[in-house]
Amino acid sequence: MNRQQNLIQGQATHRRTERDYLGVLLETVSLEDWQAVVSNALAAAKAGDAAARHWLGTFLLGRPAHPAPSPLTVVVGHLAGQDPVVEELARPLINRAQFPFLDKEEAAKARIRDQVAAQLAQQFTPMTQNMPPALGRDEDAGPA
Repeated sequence: MNRQQNLIQGQATHRRTERDYLGVLLETVSLEDWQAVVSNALAAAKAGDAAARHWLGTFLLGRPAHPAPSPLTVVVGHLAGQDPVVEELARPLINRAQFPFLDKEEAAKARIRDQVAAQLAQQFTPMTQNMPPALGRDEDAGPA
């Protein structure tokens, strides 16, 4: 019994990739089409559609990087006087005090980031200049 698979004959000159599919999507769906989709999702979310709320929330807020703490963890932290926001904001300052040599490295990284940002600013127009008018604003009414 021959267990060899029959393969498609011919030469492949192009392999479809995610980039190809995304290109077709971007060419097909106009900004006006997308605005209608988002408007419909917003209306559905306001009407109580949980899936629409989830979809909008994912686009607007992103997916959480970490799961939410349990209520017990929150209560215990509160009773212990712990504030996760304060802890997170204080961490870089504590690290600088404990490891002053790292501060020089961070300053060098900041200078490089500033140089890259300056070069990008020279080469590209701000994204807000290419955006459609604000949703819900009447174009004939002038600036808001």
